[in-house]
Amino acid sequence: MSDIPVISFVAKSGTGKTTLLEKVIKELKKRGLRIAIIKHAHEFEIDKPGKDSWRHAKAGADIVALSSFEKFALIEKLQKEITLDEIVSRISGVDLILTEGYKKENKPKIEVFRSEVSKQLLSKPEELIAIASDVRLDVGVPCYDIDDAEGIAAEIQHYIDRTIDTL
Repeated sequence: MSDIPVISFVAKSGTGKTTLLEKVIKELKKRGLRIAIIKHAHEFEIDKPGKDSWRHAKAGADIVALSSFEKFALIEKLQKEITLDEIVSRISGVDLILTEGYKKENKPKIEVFRSEVSKQLLSKPEELIAIASDVRLDVGVPCYDIDDAEGIAAEIQHYIDRTIDTL
């Protein structure tokens, strides 16, 4: 099990999770944090058809690694979806892991709520660190304006500091 704090950003599709996450990541980087992000996707293609790595995978390679001066990627064929905890266990060298999605996982969450998309929260209040919303919600956790990336980053920093103090 990793000692790196994990926080999941959750919401219904079309709520603005990715946009908010971009802003929050920038704020956390200003604070000097190294960040990993895990995006849950139903299906995706990372390789470009015709490229060498794509050809290697199509030929039957079970793992394809791409490495350059600035980036490294590992593409692994799976028999079944791996769990969030299994992914987290493979990550090191960061101060915080954020996820986009994973609303059913047992991780602390920040829920992005937009009143024109949702009528109620997806998460139980006890699962939440905070809410980012276009309307004021009073469920016993801090509620930030959906555009308040600085406030949300401060709340995340506070959460990290509390988590480190309990280790």
